[in-house]
Amino acid sequence: MGSNTVIKAEGISKKYLLNQSSTKSDTLYGNFINAFKNLGSSSPTKEFWALNDVSFEIGRGDRIGIIGRNGAGKSTLLKILSRITPPTKGRIEITGRVASLLEVGTGFHGDLSGKENIYLNGSILGMSKREIDSKFEEIVEFAEVKDFLDTPVKRYSSGMYVRLAFAVAAHLEPEILIVDEVLAVGDAAFQKKCIGKMKDVSNSGRTILFVSHHMASIQSLCNKALVLKNGAIDFPLSDTDACLKHYLKDVINQSKSEIALRTDRKGEGNFRFRNIILKDKAGYVINAAQTGADLTLQIEFDLQIENITNLALAITIYSDEGREMFTLANHITKEPFGNVSRKNVIQCHVKQFPLNNGSYLCNIIAYKDSVIQDYVLEAFHLEVEQGDFYGTGKAITTNQACFLVNNEWELK
Repeated sequence: MGSNTVIKAEGISKKYLLNQSSTKSDTLYGNFINAFKNLGSSSPTKEFWALNDVSFEIGRGDRIGIIGRNGAGKSTLLKILSRITPPTKGRIEITGRVASLLEVGTGFHGDLSGKENIYLNGSILGMSKREIDSKFEEIVEFAEVKDFLDTPVKRYSSGMYVRLAFAVAAHLEPEILIVDEVLAVGDAAFQKKCIGKMKDVSNSGRTILFVSHHMASIQSLCNKALVLKNGAIDFPLSDTDACLKHYLKDVINQSKSEIALRTDRKGEGNFRFRNIILKDKAGYVINAAQTGADLTLQIEFDLQIENITNLALAITIYSDEGREMFTLANHITKEPFGNVSRKNVIQCHVKQFPLNNGSYLCNIIAYKDSVIQDYVLEAFHLEVEQGDFYGTGKAITTNQACFLVNNEWELK
């Protein structure tokens, strides 16, 4: 490796064997147990390559965003870089201490208290007690869990757990910090706080690898990015804006298929999105929204049960550069729907649509009592045509604005 290179991956591939009657584990213990379970089994297996011939070099102090849809291989790559699982083929050279935050539960022992887990994680990173002592108060203050330090972490909420886990990973001075999209568990203020901390870590010469479906966070934090698709590199490590442009163009092309056909969704599935239909003010189906015109988004859905109560729905709209524009949500403007059956029609009405002409991406999510029922990232793309937002006969061009606000001026 070069003197400034801290991670070098050469031809990394990861194969799993899919078997209806058995599972492949990433751990030695899991594979040992599965070996006994599958004795005498003749069920057919199928090879699945989660990663295939992935190569790149990362320099000291780089902030790298790893981009890709669900199933692209992002989490598998981070597990290999974190030495949680070995590659099937290829080799990796890493210089420096690695701290990882890959999912809720990573690196903590549930029966130990928050305080004990701080010292346990520090020891795993090779730090002395004195070094951990010097960072202890800073970690506790950042995580905002001072009143729960002596509580076993298995009693923490997911938000508390992630706050403490991130604080430990970021403050115990690893040379390389690897963070998966687990930060999505926290609230918006905490996510912003974490992005700021990761910038501070990078400015001190340490390296960040960051996976997120929130393109604005990638754009804000990362100076370089890498796009994965179906386990392979779709766009090589390069400037973040170039990677985002490539990724979002591909997403728009893929999102033209019906939402019902999407398999990379999350949630319990009692409520499932099937399609989103756009309608104009008169109720006619349209292919695109128009700046300044009233818009209705009609949500087609399926229920696996007779009816569902306390249903919260949200549509988040992003620009083609990954910037979050706004979120439409029934539980914010009013209340969750009390009782939804198969006979109901769900519509979201937007008056004087405020976005200028262009292409936008939309995430959709449904909750029941804060439990995700269906979550589809980049579910559909929204085309917006130029319109007379202000009713003056003057259309606004894209180089003047992307978000329009109704306003009045007067001279007194």
